[in-house]
Amino acid sequence: MTTFKEALKNRRSIYTLGRNVDLTESQIEDLITEAVKYSPTAFNAQSPRVVILFGAAHEKLWEMTEAALKPLTPAEAFPNTQAKLAGFKAGLGTVLFFKNTDTVKNLQEQFALYADNFPDWSEQSNGIATANTWVALEEAGLGANLQHYNPVIDEAVAQEWDIPTNWQLRSQLVFGSKEGEAGEKDFLADDERFRVIR
Repeated sequence: MTTFKEALKNRRSIYTLGRNVDLTESQIEDLITEAVKYSPTAFNAQSPRVVILFGAAHEKLWEMTEAALKPLTPAEAFPNTQAKLAGFKAGLGTVLFFKNTDTVKNLQEQFALYADNFPDWSEQSNGIATANTWVALEEAGLGANLQHYNPVIDEAVAQEWDIPTNWQLRSQLVFGSKEGEAGEKDFLADDERFRVIR
């Protein structure tokens, strides 16, 4: 078993994904559910919402994305877009992360002093849930990459899977078996990013 620090370091964007996974869909569902459920949220708002797509639903998402992008992409660039989307479709599944906008509005009404902060705090909560899910998938031996095709696909996703109108799509986490390696990653010098004050 890896340590948390090792899991953080190993969590990378894997773009070559497959379906050679030992875990069952039920086990993956439990892993994702637990990662999101135990991720902290400001005021315990629990604003993140999740839809997990497997099988035909997962494939449908990337077909819908291709259809939505085709009229928006220059013809000469579209083959590259298609190839990228085919890579996502080759994975095992996709986690759709949403924000419950009603939760944010209700908190703004209840706590007027902090009203301007709740949209930011909700995004932070979504980011934490997404990162925790990604690390959990990595620890389980799966690869993943994070995409942001919202708002281009929002309407199609909402119609296809009967998504409530107060759920706003924020990101798509594609996952599957690791069929390739992560690219090189550069880091800024620590003294540019961190300060320790005693």
